[in-house]
Amino acid sequence: MESEESVKLDAVQEEQKKKSLFSDILEIVETMLTTLLLVVLLFSYVTRPVTVDGSSMEPTLHDQDRLVMFRLLYSPKQGDIVVVYNSEGHVFNSSDEVVNSGYGLNENIIKRVIATGGQTVDLRLDEGLVYVDGEPLDEPYVKEAVRSNAGAFSYPITIPEGYIFVMGDNRNHSTDSRSNFVGLVAEEDVLGKAYFRFCNVQKDEDGSHPVFNTVGFVG
Repeated sequence: MESEESVKLDAVQEEQKKKSLFSDILEIVETMLTTLLLVVLLFSYVTRPVTVDGSSMEPTLHDQDRLVMFRLLYSPKQGDIVVVYNSEGHVFNSSDEVVNSGYGLNENIIKRVIATGGQTVDLRLDEGLVYVDGEPLDEPYVKEAVRSNAGAFSYPITIPEGYIFVMGDNRNHSTDSRSNFVGLVAEEDVLGKAYFRFCNVQKDEDGSHPVFNTVGFVG
């Protein structure tokens, strides 16, 4: 028969085991909640996955490409591929003031930054080239020479501070700053920069199976 002292010792050890188990559970829950919070903060303020819809950025990006977009403290730069929330287009009035065009796509669009505030854009359709500050852009990424102007502006134009001019790489099949539906993009409407493709979905020759390839940085 166990002594009273031995029984008390066993009870203390059992209580310590329960406390230790409870402490371990609390630590696991705390770790899970902390991880969840970090993930929420990461995707809310730092980065976010996006999916390309359409062909306006071909051949650089394709329909249904999955990208990672960087958001934190991002400021648009010429040549960047950006995601923009387009609720309205911005154009010039007769006094060269930026006004609402009265149009908008009301969706997120992905385009390339051609010019930022203070730069001058000129479309020379006879040459099929885009000029910025008097120099033709070297654009090996475009699908074909630019031959269309949707009529939002008469060129050349100087981009006001706080705005950017964007175009799709598929120049003749893209609704972008050349159109009243997009026009000048306010920097505050830029959601972030697309910088990494983690899944590229294209159809194979018979169109029956998706092909996953071209994972890597985009630009």
